[in-house]
Amino acid sequence: MSFDLIVWALGPGAGAEDVRAAHRRCRQGVHVGGKPEPRISAFHRAIIAGYPDRPGPGTPWAVTPLHLAVDHVEMNLDESCPDQVLLDIERLAAQHGLMLLDPQDGSVYPPPTPVSG
Repeated sequence: MSFDLIVWALGPGAGAEDVRAAHRRCRQGVHVGGKPEPRISAFHRAIIAGYPDRPGPGTPWAVTPLHLAVDHVEMNLDESCPDQVLLDIERLAAQHGLMLLDPQDGSVYPPPTPVSG
């Protein structure tokens, strides 16, 4: 058994319902074309640097390679993956300004708002 997390790079002002709508379109086979969004590419490079997306012992991934699209990365995680993997996904999503979707329950976690000093 696995669980999924998907990071999305949507435009400025996008909210939770925009992420859910993008996910529904993707599931219906409607995909954005073009070059990968730079934030998605950067997130993908960073997450696979720490957790290579190839089969092998100790991998947190239930499915490899990770699903990389123009505007999102879908990660199917093994149910026994360490909590640190989830923390790293959350940290990297925030670092790259990506919204995180838990498709199991529809929860969307926006990147934190930067604090001005």
